[in-house]
Amino acid sequence: MADETPPRTLTALLVLGCPQVPVQTSIAFYLISRLKKAGITPVVAGNKAANTLLVVSDPDRHYLGEVMDLDRAVAMITEKKRDFDRCFVFIHNDAGVSYAATMGVISGAKLYALVYGEHFDEQVKKIDFPCTVIAAKAVHNPLPLKKAIDEVAPWAA
Repeated sequence: MADETPPRTLTALLVLGCPQVPVQTSIAFYLISRLKKAGITPVVAGNKAANTLLVVSDPDRHYLGEVMDLDRAVAMITEKKRDFDRCFVFIHNDAGVSYAATMGVISGAKLYALVYGEHFDEQVKKIDFPCTVIAAKAVHNPLPLKKAIDEVAPWAA
């Protein structure tokens, strides 16, 4: 009888910054849902405001699983205590670009830059490191970014 190890579950880290742009929370929930349906375990790492918006929006944790502080996640990855198969960095300002660049260096995950906001095209121009860029002008209406994510289907990659 062969000793068969069960397949490892894929994981994805969602890196959330300041929730200044309204679409961030809804797109995070959408992506969490799609990843779960694909059998990928999502983990959210954000600042206090971003995490609180998600936790308050899903108090019974129908969608949310593990949620952690962003600085803690960066430290764990840097110290090689944890890593992920995919990493989605939400970008609407320079800090988001910096986090994406950092994740590209410290993590072995396939990196996705989700760029949105009023001036998303300016942020896209700042991305000069390897990643899959998913971008749309989405501020209050999440549908343009949802459509862009659906076209890439990162849960199937």
